[in-house]
Amino acid sequence: MSVSLLAPLANRTFARLFGAQVTALLGTGLLTIALALLAYDIAGAQGGLVLGFALTLKMVAYVGIAPIANAVLGHLPRRELLVALDIVRAAIALMLPFVTEIWQIYVLIFALQTASAAFTPTFQATIPDILPDERTYTSALSLSRLALDVENLASPALAALLLTLLPANALFFGTALGFLGSAALVWRANPPRAASRPAGNVWQRTSAGTRIFLATPRLRGLFALNFAAAAGGAMVIVNTAVIVGTLFGGSKASVAIATGAFGVGSMIAALALPRLLGTLPDRLVMLTGAVGLSVSLIFGAVILALAPAFAADLWPTYLLWMAATGLAYSTILTPTGRLLRRSADAGERPALFAAQFALSHLCWLVTYPLAGLLGAWAGMTTAAVLLGLLAALATLGAMRLWPRALTDPAASDGREPG
Repeated sequence: MSVSLLAPLANRTFARLFGAQVTALLGTGLLTIALALLAYDIAGAQGGLVLGFALTLKMVAYVGIAPIANAVLGHLPRRELLVALDIVRAAIALMLPFVTEIWQIYVLIFALQTASAAFTPTFQATIPDILPDERTYTSALSLSRLALDVENLASPALAALLLTLLPANALFFGTALGFLGSAALVWRANPPRAASRPAGNVWQRTSAGTRIFLATPRLRGLFALNFAAAAGGAMVIVNTAVIVGTLFGGSKASVAIATGAFGVGSMIAALALPRLLGTLPDRLVMLTGAVGLSVSLIFGAVILALAPAFAADLWPTYLLWMAATGLAYSTILTPTGRLLRRSADAGERPALFAAQFALSHLCWLVTYPLAGLLGAWAGMTTAAVLLGLLAALATLGAMRLWPRALTDPAASDGREPG
């Protein structure tokens, strides 16, 4: 039996942390837009290359830093640690308007994303301790997914409004305000301290989460599902602007509409999943999403192949395809926290969330450049087919790595084998 999507907000601590998440997400959204404009101002026509390398540094920080940060900082009080990391991120954002060289962008972005790599897994591992009931926690995961999708729509709109009144560099001050607002809400929430961290030296604590992943069938399956989701997500994130502009002859507004369609599909999944996960096993729901994403990518290749000749007629179909892809993508990712919560006790969760953060971004580190290279060198139709096949292979891998015999019962509580 599911609970209301808004039920987690009745918990005052979670409500404040959720507010902190939303505030920080808006700041991060403004940062992405401001960084793109700064890169263009400094590097001109090479601005896209600068931004691409900066985003690659972000992924490198996420993959390499998250487990180490948990091992080194995991014993610190959560409230003080999260607030300090938000303040660091705000301070770095305030330095960015004064950048004059490309290397300065790289240094500051790597530093900011290093702080984020320490912040996000710690924040995520806090929520299961606040919401021990799995059904309420599932609704919290859906709320977090909705927040991400709404941010994808709201941040560009907010940036456009601010840019009509202020210079582009002012967006960095909006980013800093977002992080400072997050710090204030985390301080008021006063999240519980982490359980005692696992014993061992720094290397043993760094690798603890990865060892749990390798030892747990459902988590080995989750890694493969992360790869499937990254294949589909990279196709959308990297190539949508090119697809809309070159195949459909669309404007920048059309790009926003297409991205919004993907977000709408993702939100539909987030709204439906608390009820579905109350009656169906996580494995069935997530694998269905992965199969749907694989099929959607290959079907999308047909749309892209026909688009040059029938652009106007196929535009509504393309938007429906984007929504379907977003729905399948969110169906894979939203239940992730349930698997992590179920696979570790309170003391191990921070390491496990840090490992998931690093390993999932490792998938993106592969699929981001792959989607860009395939789109540029082989064309969008071929890119969609090959990424769809990659998602299908990852899905088959997940089926093998996470056997049906070890499927978790729906809406179960506590740690279980598998």
